[in-house]
Amino acid sequence: MKALMEKLEHLLELGGIKKDIALLAVSGVAVLLSLFGVRPLPFDMAWVAIILCGVPIILEAVIGLVTAFDIKADVLVSLALIASVAIGEDFAAGEVAFIMQLGALLEELTVAKARAGIEKLVHLTPQTARVLRDGRENILPAQQVRVGDLLRVLPGESVPVDGVIVSGQTSINQAVMTGESLPVDKTVGDEVSSGTVNQFGAFEMRADKVGEDSSIQRMIRLVQSADAGKAKIVGLADRWATWIVVIALSAATLTWLVTGQIIRAVTILVVFCPCALVLATPTAIMEAIGNATKHGFLVREGDALERLAGVKVIAFDKTGTLTYGTPEVVDVTSVTDTYSKEQIYRLAASAEQLSEHPLGKAIVRCCKKEMGGELAPASDFQMIPGRGVRARVAGKTVLVGNPELLHEHGVSMTPPFPAEEAVQNGCTVIYLAADGVFAGYIVLSDTLREESADTVQALNALGVQPVLLTGDHENAARTIAGRLSIASVQANCLPEDKLKAIDQYQATGQPVCMIGDGINDAPALKRAQVGIAMGGVGSDIAVDAADIALVDDEVKELPHLIALSRRMMRTIQVNMTFSMALNFAAIVLAINGTLNPVVGALVHNAGSVLVITCSAFLLKWKRK
Repeated sequence: MKALMEKLEHLLELGGIKKDIALLAVSGVAVLLSLFGVRPLPFDMAWVAIILCGVPIILEAVIGLVTAFDIKADVLVSLALIASVAIGEDFAAGEVAFIMQLGALLEELTVAKARAGIEKLVHLTPQTARVLRDGRENILPAQQVRVGDLLRVLPGESVPVDGVIVSGQTSINQAVMTGESLPVDKTVGDEVSSGTVNQFGAFEMRADKVGEDSSIQRMIRLVQSADAGKAKIVGLADRWATWIVVIALSAATLTWLVTGQIIRAVTILVVFCPCALVLATPTAIMEAIGNATKHGFLVREGDALERLAGVKVIAFDKTGTLTYGTPEVVDVTSVTDTYSKEQIYRLAASAEQLSEHPLGKAIVRCCKKEMGGELAPASDFQMIPGRGVRARVAGKTVLVGNPELLHEHGVSMTPPFPAEEAVQNGCTVIYLAADGVFAGYIVLSDTLREESADTVQALNALGVQPVLLTGDHENAARTIAGRLSIASVQANCLPEDKLKAIDQYQATGQPVCMIGDGINDAPALKRAQVGIAMGGVGSDIAVDAADIALVDDEVKELPHLIALSRRMMRTIQVNMTFSMALNFAAIVLAINGTLNPVVGALVHNAGSVLVITCSAFLLKWKRK
């Protein structure tokens, strides 16, 4: 006996699931010994299971009743255990306790597995960083890295913080942040994110976002806020469970009074425990959250998917959502025989080399990518705010900017040139003059994401109406909407305009899902039925305001998310219907004596396992 108690004390020193498994193993052996009448100790071995598995259930029930008058499944199980022991059914009490705790362990393992796909981000947080200070390399905890620090990252190491490469070339595995299976080449000037893995070459980087501001920490905060218990429908299931407990107690009492057989009353208490009903919703939600994570979504609140299932309208911001949010050169035109298109392109890019303006940087980037080679050096560079740039390139005085810049320098632009169509289509036109002569122009445009058209088409097929709410001017908005077949467009929207549009839709019974990426989208993301932020390019404020973040900015996954939310709700409905039907069927069989407490416990837990199994299919579900 002393040796047994020492082993039990050792088991109780274990923690978490390991302890639960160990205690269940001991209890399972004890129940088997009791079944076959083996008594190595001077008492029925079923008492080992009653103490190890039953006592915690009774304590939970008492604590719930005393502290919050919480009438849930533990109350029924406790009464069933006490009643079984009172009528001498020690083996039944031990098996009931063992099976109930086994079912609880299965539920805990399943939910843990569903959350594992999300919580693995927490374990990917880099712990150390190679910081270069005073010419020396110091390995410090990643939390001690400061903005502006120079870091070195070797092959195979994780990037400790967000930053920009200042020397070296490499390939980065960004799967943790973007889901991309292939590494991405990086060189000087490219951004790298914390948690991503350096594949090949060593490089040095400047820290831009550290600690809680880093990408991996932001994602972790989103993950940790995911809680299936926040779903409104979970509360509904809990309220039903309370009524079921009351009904079960009433049925057990009436059965005992009418039949005089307390064993039937005990069986009713066992089979009518509402575990499957309470379990039906949170398991489905957590499995759906795990599925969404695999497709690049991080769900901040459990009820976000529930709300998403009822969405009728999906409102898009344009820049950075349906488009890439970065201007690209789409056309170069020469208006004189003196210069070719290629010469116009290179002159403009050479003059813009020192410019900090986004359009100037776009011209330089696109020219290098499309034409290659080195750009001619620029001298006497002058940035003219609100106009453009002036520089000497290849012995010529080059002006690159808007019409006002050319006019102010005496450059004639008459007769009219064929750039009006580009402006009408929402493009930006940059004009170039060389040595006082208007030479040509460059057209830039924010390009559509390749997947945007297919995404809009798929949303229409799901019965969700896409609308465009953008701060861009009318021409740009209409052009993008026309190419995507979006019928409803509102341009020149300030943040309050987007709020007003969302309120109008929702006031007419059309719940809205808002998708955006900028700070100006944050109020709309909060106001909508569901807010989805572009987590990759979006601002921190937009991500914090949203219910869901799209980590890799792959909008093509939006139809899957909406279809998944609807599938989740159907699964919840099936789970709840099944669990209710099983409870009522089992109580009928218990009343007429068909089920005894032992078989009743098996039926009860079989229902819980089936509900868990049904929910588990959501984890790998894919939209056809």
